[in-house]
Amino acid sequence: MKLHSYWRSTTSYRVRIALNLKGLTYETVPVDLLSGAQRSPAYRALNPGAGVPTLELADGTVLTQSLAILDYLDHLVPEPPLLPADPLDRAHVQAAAHLVALDIHPVNNLRIINRLKTEHGVDNEAAKAWMLHWMAEGLAAFQQMLPANTRYCFGDAPMLADICLVAQLYNAHRWGLDLAPFARLLEIERDLLILPAFDAARPENQPDAP
Repeated sequence: MKLHSYWRSTTSYRVRIALNLKGLTYETVPVDLLSGAQRSPAYRALNPGAGVPTLELADGTVLTQSLAILDYLDHLVPEPPLLPADPLDRAHVQAAAHLVALDIHPVNNLRIINRLKTEHGVDNEAAKAWMLHWMAEGLAAFQQMLPANTRYCFGDAPMLADICLVAQLYNAHRWGLDLAPFARLLEIERDLLILPAFDAARPENQPDAP
């Protein structure tokens, strides 16, 4: 498999973690978002949405969108599972993961921030304040959704919510969000990043990291 990825992309980060958890080997194909490589005709032929990640399977099949890729990987290699078997537990894990992937991430996406700057006169400081606002609001809701006394988000094994959380917290650290209100999330992050699958997926450990 080939993972078309950008080292700092949180969506790519999610997929790297899942591939590692499932014990799947893959080749990283860097896509430099800052230089606009995602908008090249060759890349758009793979991913019409011009984003990352893109997972290219051995037979040439191409998958896009991180949540769809994670679902595919979970069906391809069922152990360890990314979602619980119980329907209610499954819904709770998905709700937390979706809060990150569908509420926080989209409004902080590079293309959105660039649009705010180029078309709406938003300067760098205002753009940063925009991102920090949505991160803080979303992470506060995420923290409230977690059960008490679990090692990870929803139990003693990392699942989909953990994958989304770690990737989002990377952005929170990067942009200087005040994380004092999120002690529980930082404890979970600490325990997750000890795991080899998470550690190997860190942005700074990628081949295209400077």
